[in-house]
Amino acid sequence: MKGATVPTLTPTADIHGAYPRLTDDQMGILRSCGQERQVREGEQLFRAGERSDEFFVVLSGTVAVVEGHDDQEHVVQLHGPRSFLGELGVLEGQTAFVSAVVNRPGEVLAVGSDALRDLLSREPALGDVILRAYLLRRTMLAGTGTGFRIIGSAFSPDTRRLLEFAARNRLPHRWVDLEKDTEAEALLTRLGVAPEETPIVVWHDYRVLRNPSNIELAQIIGLRAENAAKAICDLVVVGAGPGGLAAAVYSASEGLSTVVLDAVATGGQAGTSSRIENYLGFPAGISGMELAERAVVQATRFGVRIDVPSEATGLEERDGTSVVRLADGGTVSATNVVVATGARYRRLTAPGVERFEGLGVHYAATVWEARTCRLNTVAVVGGGNSAGQAVLFLARESPAVHLLVRGGDLEHSMSRYLIDRIERHPRIHVRLHTEVREVTGEDQVESVVVEDNRTGRQQVLAARALFVFIGARPATSWLAGAVTLDRRGFIPTGQEVAHLTGDSWEPLARTPLALETDLPGVFAVGDVRSGSVKRVASAVGEGAMAVRLAHEHLGEVGPPAVQ
Repeated sequence: MKGATVPTLTPTADIHGAYPRLTDDQMGILRSCGQERQVREGEQLFRAGERSDEFFVVLSGTVAVVEGHDDQEHVVQLHGPRSFLGELGVLEGQTAFVSAVVNRPGEVLAVGSDALRDLLSREPALGDVILRAYLLRRTMLAGTGTGFRIIGSAFSPDTRRLLEFAARNRLPHRWVDLEKDTEAEALLTRLGVAPEETPIVVWHDYRVLRNPSNIELAQIIGLRAENAAKAICDLVVVGAGPGGLAAAVYSASEGLSTVVLDAVATGGQAGTSSRIENYLGFPAGISGMELAERAVVQATRFGVRIDVPSEATGLEERDGTSVVRLADGGTVSATNVVVATGARYRRLTAPGVERFEGLGVHYAATVWEARTCRLNTVAVVGGGNSAGQAVLFLARESPAVHLLVRGGDLEHSMSRYLIDRIERHPRIHVRLHTEVREVTGEDQVESVVVEDNRTGRQQVLAARALFVFIGARPATSWLAGAVTLDRRGFIPTGQEVAHLTGDSWEPLARTPLALETDLPGVFAVGDVRSGSVKRVASAVGEGAMAVRLAHEHLGEVGPPAVQ
C-alpha cells in the first residue's frame, strides 16, 4: 500500500487506556533511550505486512494509523502529541497489521524495540501503560475485522483451519465468505484466483497465499522463532499454556537457555477463556487472551524463543539428552524437558456437530468467536468453570444464553462465585439434566435439539451458536512409549513412578523428583500431570517449581555440550 495523506482529523480519544497521553516523566524515560526525528507529511513510519523494529511517540504534528484494501484507505486511529503508536506486534516481533502515515508534519521519538523491551523491564509502571494499551488495541483491531483477509468457503476444512489458527493466535483478520460475501467474486477476479483455488490469504493487498499451511502463515506474521528446531538448550518447554509459559519465564529469568514449542498457539486452554476471576492479583479478573499475551511479552523479554506452530510428535533419550521430535522433521535437544501440553476439550458427538464446527459450533468463547453471534440467542454445554465463564461473557450481548448441564446441579464442578452470578443473571437460563441430541441449520447453526435425560422429552431451542465445554482429555499421544502414562493418559510423576525407574537412573543415585516423570530430566506440569489441580494458578505454580527441579537435575548432569 502506497503512503497517502489523510484529511486533518481530531486525535483519537483515550478509551479505557487504549490511547493514553504520556506524562512528562514517562516522556523523559523514553527520551533516555530514543532519538528525535523530523517527519514530513505523507511519510510512512511503518507499513502493514512488514515488521517494524521501532516504537514511536508523537512529539508534534499528527500520525494516522490507516488500513487499506483495494486502493481504499480509512483511518483507524489518529495520534497527536504524547501519544505512542503500535500494538502487540511491536513487543512480540510480529509484522504490522496496519500502516502509520504522517498526517501533519512534526517530530517523533523513535525507540528501538530491543531497547524498549529492556526499558519496560526496568520501568514496570510505564511498561504497564504501554502493554495495557497494546492489549486493548489488539482486541479492537480484532473486533473491527482489521488485518489480513481469509477468503474461502465456510464448508472448506482448510478455511476453517486457517480461521481457527488466526483466532487461537489472536491475529487481526477478516473472513470473506465465498458463498455469502458480495465482494468475494470481484475480489477473486481482481486477484486472478479461481474459486476452486480457495482458501487464500490476502496479505495486505500485495501478496496472495494459496491455501497456506499454518506454519507458512506463522512465518509471514513472525510467530515462529528462527532456527528454534536446531537449538541445543538447557530447557525445552512443550506446551505454551500457563504452566509452560510460567516455566519458560522462570527458566530464562534465571539464565537457562529456553525454547517453547506449541502445536497451535500460546495461551493453551486458558487462552480460550473469556475471563478468569479467581487468579491471584487480578481482583477484577483477567481474560485468557490478556494473561497469555502478558506472559508471552514477559517471556520474550527474558530471551525465550517461542516457536508456534511447532508440533511435538515424539520424545526420546540420546546419550543423557532428551530429544523432542517435531512434525516438520526437525528436533530440539535439551538437558531438561517440561511437558505442559495440557488437555483438549472433548468433541461433542451429536448429529450435526461436526458439520457445523467453525460455523456456529465452538470450543472456546472469546471475542473471536463471540463476534459471529452477537445479539443472537446461544447455547453453552458444560457444567464446569469454563462453561460458567463462557455464559457470563456471552450474556453481555446475547438476549438469551442457555446453559445445558447433563447433571442435576452446578455445585459438583463449578465455583460458587460463578454459580451465584449465573443464578442472578436475567438472560441466563440453566437447564439441568439436559443433553444435546442434534444441531440443525442450513449453512450455519440455527437450532439445538435437547433432551431431558430423565424423561426422554425433547425440545428444540432456537440458537445461532453452540459453545462446548464438556471435559478434556490429556494431550499425551505423542509421548506413547517414552514416559509412563496412567490408564486415562495423564502423566504420573514423583513417587508414583519411583518403582518404574530403569538403568538411566543408576548414575543419578536418586528417585524421581516431585514433578519428574520416569525419564530423568523430563517433568510434567499443569493439566497433563496425573493428580494435578485443574486451575490456572496451580499450573503456574507447577511451572515455576519445575524450573527449580530442572536446576537440580542440570547440576547433576552438567550443562549441554556446545555444538
